Amino acid sequence: MRILGIDVGRRRIGLAISDATRTLARPLTALTVGDGDGPDRVAKEIARLAAEEDGLSAIVVGMPARLDGTPSGQTPHVACFIDALKSRTAIPVFEEDERLTSREAESRLAVRERDWRKRKARLDAAAAAIILQDYLDRTARKVGS
Repeated sequence: MRILGIDVGRRRIGLAISDATRTLARPLTALTVGDGDGPDRVAKEIARLAAEEDGLSAIVVGMPARLDGTPSGQTPHVACFIDALKSRTAIPVFEEDERLTSREAESRLAVRERDWRKRKARLDAAAAAIILQDYLDRTARKVGS
């Protein structure tokens, strides 16, 4: 079964999905959200993906923090999003450190795409893929240890 990765923002929410072996993450889409409809919109995507043949076994949400590990201004917003998501799905929801994922995604996208407008449109899903890949790599190491 697959795992869904989520990068939560106030205007856009990036989604990424793993392969069925939970080895590789790839960007899926970015949802434009507003006025608190993010958890409902994401819950609909979760239901759609869970109904597919490969299903969903877990959800990983990037938790923002400052470089020193302390909560950032975005941390409470994401914590509320996670709580709202947990009330809308029975699929387990995990948190993953997302420090510097947007910068890493931007630099990766800049290698292939010069136009910043096109990069911006793909940035949130790319950041979600990095969050998810970090989670997949970390959990694979725990299993292998």
